Amino acid sequence: MFPKPKPLLVPNTYAYESEPMVKATGFREYDARWLFGKEINLMGIQALGMGLGALIAELGQKQEIVTGHDFRGYSASIKYALMTGLMAAGCKVHDIGLAVTPMAYFAQFDLDVPCVAMVTASHNDNGWTGVKMGINRPMTFGPDEMNRLKEIVLGAEFRNKAGGSYQFHENYPARYIADLTNRPKLKRKLKVVVACGNGTAGAFAQQVMEAIGCEVIPLDVELDHTFPKYNPNPEDMEMLHAIRDAVLEHKADVGLGFDGDGDRCGVVDNTGEEIFADKVGVMLARDMSAVIKDATFVVDVKSTGLFVTDPVLQAQGAKTTYWKTGHSYMKRQTFETKALAGFEKSGHFFFNAPIGRGYDDGLVSAIAICDMLDRAPDKTMANLKDSLPKTWSSPTMSPHCADETKYGVVAQVVAHFEAAQKSGDQVAGQAIRDLVTVNGVRVTCADGSWGLVRASSNKPELVVVVESPVSEARMHDMFEAMNVVLRTHPEVGAYNQTI
Repeated sequence: MFPKPKPLLVPNTYAYESEPMVKATGFREYDARWLFGKEINLMGIQALGMGLGALIAELGQKQEIVTGHDFRGYSASIKYALMTGLMAAGCKVHDIGLAVTPMAYFAQFDLDVPCVAMVTASHNDNGWTGVKMGINRPMTFGPDEMNRLKEIVLGAEFRNKAGGSYQFHENYPARYIADLTNRPKLKRKLKVVVACGNGTAGAFAQQVMEAIGCEVIPLDVELDHTFPKYNPNPEDMEMLHAIRDAVLEHKADVGLGFDGDGDRCGVVDNTGEEIFADKVGVMLARDMSAVIKDATFVVDVKSTGLFVTDPVLQAQGAKTTYWKTGHSYMKRQTFETKALAGFEKSGHFFFNAPIGRGYDDGLVSAIAICDMLDRAPDKTMANLKDSLPKTWSSPTMSPHCADETKYGVVAQVVAHFEAAQKSGDQVAGQAIRDLVTVNGVRVTCADGSWGLVRASSNKPELVVVVESPVSEARMHDMFEAMNVVLRTHPEVGAYNQTI
């Protein structure tokens, strides 16, 4: 028998060393995230592995799985605890070692293994850990699988059996890098800043970009799990500003920033200006739909309205649908609808054939951006950005809100705006033109300015995004309108960044 996990144990006690601790809120909508030591211990991670192995068998999938870990001081030990649980459940474990998350997704195809469990806290601050999981490549878990996994683990519904085994794949990154770089070199000589924030991508990104023909200016590519400069998150302005400075200093054509586990890529143009990922998506959609006829795209609800209003995309016959925010939601929708690509404002991009295999990979995104510049030899990145219709967009802004209360707060915010629309109340001085409530609430005013409030799926935060096609002032008006409503809820704390 294995003990039933406890929601809280005190460190430096016998119980902490002899019983599993698993806080229920760590089971998110489509992956798992905990503060290691405070919300989960190593025996709790072992219980997660046994639960995942039981779920794989319950869903009728072959019990064979790829594992890897990101570069944090504790990730390897967490992976080994997870693997003991998986093997106890009867799984054959294929360990690829230190890896970016898309390397584990690639290994599912390359090694012909159906399942994946990647130990990573992605862009979360140090102290966090987590696991991204899937049993049907290239998809990862959604709410149904996560809820069932939560039931199995917290209820100790394990089905352990003999037959588990372990195989380590030596020098596996070479196979992943070869797959990315087995292609014609760029015709255009591009000078590229490659920024990794001392995270996992630093072990691989420079080599990949040089192999496709780029001159690389490395920025914080040395592995250092203390993240001495800033957290490796290409949505954070601190990282984007560091990339800007390097682009301007070296007169680079583009700056590319990778998050902690390498599945996202942020972009800074040749003038040092950051281009938010949804605008990069519009630029890539223009480029790809010019080459591939009747291209279809999927974008998340945080993304710019240009995907449906851009005259170039309209003229090229491109079609776009908006979908739920979240890499698993977007990945599944892009794959199942056979869209050419899916773009999420956070920087998760999903390319189906002929560009990718359907999963999110920051290096595949970076290569696609370089290919776009290669096909426009007389244009700079700033030229391509400036040719888009002008909108004023905020970064993703995240006020703190506890996991236990965030969904309730968002439900009340949705109800507030639904009531406002019904009674004809104005928002930011204008009538409400449209409400989208598939994922939080996206409020669009008469002039096309919009604001979004939703709950973060993987952190104790809300997510706020605003945009206006009219002016910067109207963008600020929308932020104030959304923030005034949020400030009526004392559970909502300080923002990580604002406009």
